[in-house]
Order: sequence, then structure tokens, then C-alpha cells
Amino acid sequence: MACGGGGESEAERRAALLREITEEGGFAFVASAEKAAAGDLRAAEAAREMAWEQLHSGPWSEVGSAWRDAYALACLHVARLRRAAADRRAALRALDMGLIMGGNLLRADLEAALASIAAEPSDGEGDGAEAVDEEANRWREGLDRNRDIADALKILPTKSLSCKEIARRSCISLEEFICDHFLPETPVIISGCIDHWPAMTKWKDIQYLKKIAGDRTVPVEVGKSYVCSEWKQELITFSQFLERMWSTACPSNLTYLAQHPLFEQIKELHEDIMVPDYCYAGGGELQSLNAWFGPHGTVTPLHHDPHHNILAQVLGRKYIRLYPGSVSEDLYPHTETMLSNTSQVDLDNIDMDEFPKVENLDFMDCILEEGDMLYIPPKWWHYVRSLSISFSVSFWWRTTVISPSV
Repeated sequence: MACGGGGESEAERRAALLREITEEGGFAFVASAEKAAAGDLRAAEAAREMAWEQLHSGPWSEVGSAWRDAYALACLHVARLRRAAADRRAALRALDMGLIMGGNLLRADLEAALASIAAEPSDGEGDGAEAVDEEANRWREGLDRNRDIADALKILPTKSLSCKEIARRSCISLEEFICDHFLPETPVIISGCIDHWPAMTKWKDIQYLKKIAGDRTVPVEVGKSYVCSEWKQELITFSQFLERMWSTACPSNLTYLAQHPLFEQIKELHEDIMVPDYCYAGGGELQSLNAWFGPHGTVTPLHHDPHHNILAQVLGRKYIRLYPGSVSEDLYPHTETMLSNTSQVDLDNIDMDEFPKVENLDFMDCILEEGDMLYIPPKWWHYVRSLSISFSVSFWWRTTVISPSV
């Protein structure tokens, strides 16, 4: 179902959605949704559960848009009734679930409801001053991990920082970026261009993050990386996620908020960053703006992406290794379609018998520090490891200019 437009009212959009769900056989959902609209919380929860089951009835790509919109509608009903019962956290969770899993038809309604709740004073629950100070100290220590190169090398892949370093330039002009790096598609670290972002100071304060996002629900990845058998996904509150920053002893328990459009979901955080001018190179059109936030030890395995990418490092530091697309065959991509952009090679534990071509391949690498931005051209393979608590923002864009390279 397309987004409502042309002056169509909220009531008209919802009525049209219920007619579409009825045509698809969702009579029980419609009956529950109508009771929910009249103030029946149990019916609202039942409608949400029915829509949830439809969302999980097959591959996500095959789920009809009407049922995604129906799930969002049920979440709105649940949130309204939970809020009326003074259950702010349950209302926020319902609205977040609607944003994360629902369709686009009622997205504006979800965002308006979230903004309304955010404008209200919270219940004031919080830790004592001593606990806050202790947490702040742990946070600073987490951000300062592995500043010494010798310490970092102990946990990095073999040969790290011994090959070719990625070029580093200070706040270059858009013209220089286009001529020297965008058109020839060569990586570069650009420093000094995001120091003015509010995020550079605000996100260093864990209490600020908890205040802005603590009760919000976010999707996280749990496990060393998405190619590991024990990897899974969970939905938890942002505060619960922050608490897991200290649980890093076991790789299978590492929790990572990875490649999530957090800034669409939590507008207050979006106000703390800005889209770099470099993302408009080639008549650029921004494709996605994602958050990458987690403790030290999180890993994104060797893979490549189809878009131009600027990765801005706001908190902490990351090790990044790059291989050009020209050596793709020697990096042994997975043969399955879903993982064809990911290498079978585990750089942290390379099996030279199975993957002999990797050993002598040239690569570029760096440690991306706070305030740095890294330009990763399309099809360049990259491996990423967090050396400390790390919060990065990725800007993917595609261009209207045909790239000179293949």
C-alpha cells in the first residue's frame, strides 16, 4: 500500500488499510483493530500479535506491505492505550517496534506519537550520584582502550599496519576530494571536518545518550560477527545495550548496534550530526545513514558494498583494512547469494591451506581515530575491528555520474 497523500486524512488511510486487510482474509485482525480503536487494550495486543505472525509467515521480502502497515497500526493502538495507563516505557517500545518492523503508511503517525511522549517529563528514575560517576569513569576508560599501538597489534590480524597506510588529508575541498579520490576511486582519511558536530562532545557523555535514547528499543547483533554460527539478533532497550558494553570477555556475547538507521528512528541523535559535503560528489544521492555502535572487540568481517561510503568516527577508534576490488577472486567470496559480498577468509585466523592466495595480497590499513572520516569506494573490500568503545556513522551514496573504473 502506498503512502497516503493528496490530503488524505488519517482516518481515511486507516479505513483503506483495514479494507485491504479484509480483502486479504484478515477478518480477525480487523475486528480486533476496531475494538482497539474503541479503547480495548487486550484487543490491541491481539491485533499486534496477529500482524506479527503475518510478518513472520515467510521470507521478509515476500511479506505484503499491507501487513507491515497493519502491524504499525496495531502498535499505534497499543501505544495510545499503554500511555493512557501511564506505562510510558511500554508505549515507547510499541512505537519503536512499529518504526522498526512496520510499513511506511503510518510512519508519520508513529513519529508524531514518539515526539509527543518525548516532550513529556519522564518518571525521573535514575541512579545515585556515586553510581553515575562510576559509570562515567568506566565509559571514559572504555573509550580510551588500546591507544598504545603495541597493545592494539596484539589483537589485530597478522601483518597489520605493516603494509601500505591509507592516505590522510586534512579537511580537503570538495574539488580536491573529487579529483584526487572520488573519480579514481582511491580511499582516503579526511580529518578536521566533523569537529563541529555536536555529537563529538555530546556522545562522550553516557548520561546524555541514556536521557535521549535510554528507553527506546533498538535491534542489535549478538556474537562475534554475522558469519558465525552462534550469531543472532535481539531487540532490547538502548539502556540495556549500554549495559552490555562491559560484557566483552566472551565473543559470543558481544553486542553490536550495526548498520541500523538509528538517526531516522531517534531524531534527537540526528540533530547531532551532519551529512558531509563529500557525499554530494558525482551528483550524489544519499542511500542510507547508519549507526555502528558497540564495545571493543566487535568485528565486521571482510566484505564489500555497492555504494560510495564515508565512515565518520565519532567515538573511540577502529582498525580498518582495505583490499581493492581487483583482487576479489583471491579473497574467496562466499558462493551463496546472500553472502556473495563477504569473504570466506577470517582475517583473525586465516586458514592458509584453504585460502593460500590471501597471504601475499597487498592491502591498505589504518586506525581510524575520533574525528576522522574514511572514504571507502564501491567494491573495495573492508574488514573492521573496534579497538575501544566505538560509535561510527556511515553515509552511503550513489551517483548520477558513471564511474570511470569497472
